[in-house]
Amino acid sequence: MTIWYDERGTGEPVVLLHSTAADSGMWDAQWEALSGRFRVIKVDFRGYGRTPYQADAPYSDGDDVAEVLAALGVGRAAIVASSGGTPAALHLAAAGLAGKLVLLNPVSTLEPTPDVRAYWQEEGRLLEAGDVQGAAELNARTLLGPEATDEAWRRLVAMQRHAFEVQLAADPEPEQIEREITLKGIDVPALIVAGGHDLPYFRASARHLADELPEARLLELEWAGHLPALERPAEIDALLLDYL
Repeated sequence: MTIWYDERGTGEPVVLLHSTAADSGMWDAQWEALSGRFRVIKVDFRGYGRTPYQADAPYSDGDDVAEVLAALGVGRAAIVASSGGTPAALHLAAAGLAGKLVLLNPVSTLEPTPDVRAYWQEEGRLLEAGDVQGAAELNARTLLGPEATDEAWRRLVAMQRHAFEVQLAADPEPEQIEREITLKGIDVPALIVAGGHDLPYFRASARHLADELPEARLLELEWAGHLPALERPAEIDALLLDYL
């Protein structure tokens, strides 16, 4: 199975990996801004956007994206990942497929802290009760910072609700492989972005990755929540164009 993908523009390849609270639509502004200078590739992971939630065998998002890159003849790319897209980005980097990394409010293998445990438990409670809309709104309320517009809120709720519906309907539910990554072995330039309004767990994860990745630097955006690409898209456009 090939996951859904699209590409646009010419030049050095840049791959956009979405948060697991959204889909590739979260990158619409960056898609426009980056494609004037780069060959931009975006994907929907399994169970998100336009990719079904199914697999004939255990799979990983990183392997899926590597398959897309191979099909497109891309041997190495800059990888931009948001939140839950981080493991796939690190997988690609460990496999030698990343020339640069940008990780926006990344997840990590740190032990979950009380703030994120409470968030996940409430999400699980709402989904167990069949309140998919409530769970999607919880995600928007928790993850979007104060700079987000009403339109960004609506779009995130719609993306998250769609993902929940697709994944809850899966029978059987696919098994995803979790590969162990040695961070010290990922020796490529990496920009780690942390949001000042994000949950403490994600801020700690950003610091952890910035400390562990050999060529990483940490950038803290005081105005940002967990999804700055949706909150101040023009600022993230400029940040990516400058760094890449």
